[in-house]
Amino acid sequence: MTEKPAPLSADLVRAFVIAGHGDLDQVKAMLAKTPSLINVAWDWGDGDFETALGGAAHVGQREVALHLLARGARFDLYAAAMLGQLEVVKAILTANPAARFAPGAHGIPLLAHALRGGAEAAAVVDYLNSLPS
Repeated sequence: MTEKPAPLSADLVRAFVIAGHGDLDQVKAMLAKTPSLINVAWDWGDGDFETALGGAAHVGQREVALHLLARGARFDLYAAAMLGQLEVVKAILTANPAARFAPGAHGIPLLAHALRGGAEAAAVVDYLNSLPS
């Protein structure tokens, strides 16, 4: 039986998630050294889990998000909203309408992620605002 590798250190995971909020050079360097960081999540407390992609999505860091996705990060609704991926957002909300009301990291709503996407996400903002309450 093959042994599993040791878990990544908590300090490393936390540092990577923080870097995802806007430090593209640090994200690149950390992934080059430890590729398995790509989908790690940090628990800020009380189940407030966040990934580097989640951090990039809620602060509007498009370049960081695109880099993470290109390296295999798990694409999610919040990143899709920030990146202006209208068809992805529509498909997810058609399959699961309740996802619209599920908060992202730190309790940040889906619409706030879309708003952080700026002009590239304007169609997503319009779509979300057109949905009935």
